[in-house]
This record gives sequence, structure tokens and C-alpha cells, in this order.
Amino acid sequence: MQNLTELPTNATSHRSLSVIIKVCVVIPFFCVFLFCIAVMLHIFASHRQFMDTSRYILFATMLVNDTLQLMTSVLLFLFIMGRVNFALVYCVPLLFIATATFQNTPLILATMSLERYIAIVYPLRRPASWRSDRIWIIILSLWFISCIFPVIDYFIGKHDPSVDVLSTPVICKTIVVNPSPIQTLFKAAVSLLFFAVVAVIILFTYVRILLETRKLRQDRVSVSKAMHTVLLHGFQLLLCMLAFTHPITESVIVLHANWPPEDISFFNYFCFVLIPRFLSPLIYGFRDQSLRGYIGKTFLCCSKKVKPCS
Repeated sequence: MQNLTELPTNATSHRSLSVIIKVCVVIPFFCVFLFCIAVMLHIFASHRQFMDTSRYILFATMLVNDTLQLMTSVLLFLFIMGRVNFALVYCVPLLFIATATFQNTPLILATMSLERYIAIVYPLRRPASWRSDRIWIIILSLWFISCIFPVIDYFIGKHDPSVDVLSTPVICKTIVVNPSPIQTLFKAAVSLLFFAVVAVIILFTYVRILLETRKLRQDRVSVSKAMHTVLLHGFQLLLCMLAFTHPITESVIVLHANWPPEDISFFNYFCFVLIPRFLSPLIYGFRDQSLRGYIGKTFLCCSKKVKPCS
């Protein structure tokens, strides 16, 4: 009888320890990311020359987008770890932001690649929509496109009539809000379409810039930097696409390791969602020579606890 009572207790304590470890891994990781992003956004806000350049405006947009994505993602993660249930009226907005920002990332990468292509091919006669004072129109269009599909996804599915949107507590997961197979198929098709189109755009811009280097006799350094930037966007896209490896990695882990399902889900979340979103903007930010110099000055000023650098 004693063994029977000890078994559930051991299982509960093991789960509690597992939850604590997962939270202690995710939260510091996220705080470091948030601090680095805050430093970059502070630099953009403090130095006007960055906000007068389309390239940096798009990069700042990507920082804000990835911050929103990770904030909602980590918040949902904490709710699931703590087994916090609440009404759909609070859950749906969180899932909407997480989905919209996830789909917006490849759109921003494609736009940044096109901006580099236009800057190289049309340096003196850049289209008006790509100038720094008009680039906001393109940015708003990207947000509209990325937001419209989650709305369609929500309305095409069949919802459980026993679940009251305002009062019935549920676990805030996509599978709970969007349980029908048609919604799963729609979301997979939209994500595949987004990433395929972006991959084609990045490949197109890289090839065109590569061909342009044979024509240009001057400023080959700028062209070379643009090529490397487009390659970086391709690498960022690859990192984002790792999120779609969940079914494959889960199958491999199940075959070769005796892990609980919640541990497999956490492994996939940390390795293929959290880390790529963390690395993507940091790689781009620290790679840029102008931005890297200001980042170094900001960290130096913070470490010495002196007045902010101008």
C-alpha cells in the first residue's frame, strides 16, 4: 500500500522538478534576448540616421516583430507549464499575435532582400515606395497580409458548441482553439506558401545582385556586402523553417529515446522555435558594422555606469 501511494507522489515531484528546470532555462534565455533587442531599439530611437534609412527601418520592424513573437510564445509556454486555464476570449488574442508574427517574419526577410536588390540595381532612381519616408506603406502591407490569414483560419473551423468563449476555461493551445483538420491543413498550406515565395525572392535577389557585380566597375565592396546580406536572409529563413521540423524530430526522438511527450515538445520548442528567433536578429545586428559600433559603445557605457553615449 505504501508503494502505491509513493508512486503518484514521485511522479508529481518529478513533473514539478521538470517544470522548474524548463522555466529556469527559458526565462534567463528570453531576458538576455529582450535586453539585446532593447539596446538595439534604443540605438535606433537615439540616432536619427538609422531611421532615415529604409534598410534599418525594416530591421527595426523585424526586431519588434520577433520580440512580440517571443513574448507571446514564452507567455503561452508559462501558462502551459503552470497548467493555467482561461477563457478563449483571452487565449485567442495571444495565439493570434503568435501566429501573425510567425508568418510576418519571412515576409520581412523577403522585403529586406528586395530592398538590398533595389539599392544596388537602382541606386539613383529608387522607386518612391522604397524610400525611407514611404517604406511604412510596405511595412503596413506586410502586417495586413500576416494578420488576415489567422483571422481566416479561425473562422473556417468548426468550434465546440459546449465551449463558451467568455467563460469556459481551456488550455491555451492551437490544437484547442483550431481543432478541425481543415484548419490544420490551411495553416500548413499558408506557411508552406509563405516560405516558398520568400525562398524564391531571396534566390532571385541573390542571383540578380551576383549578375550585377559583372556589370559594375565601381563600388564592388557595397555589392559584395549586399550579396552577403541576402545570403544572411536566406540563413535566417532556414532558421525560421526549423519550426516545421517538429513532426520529424518528434518521430526521431520517440524512436531513439524514451522521453515523455512534454519533454519532447519542450525540446522542439527550445531548439527549433526559441533559439532560431533569438539568433536571427542578433546575427544581423552584430554583423552590421555601423550598428555594431553603437552596440559596443552602449554596452561599454552600461558597464561603466556613466552617462549614455551620444
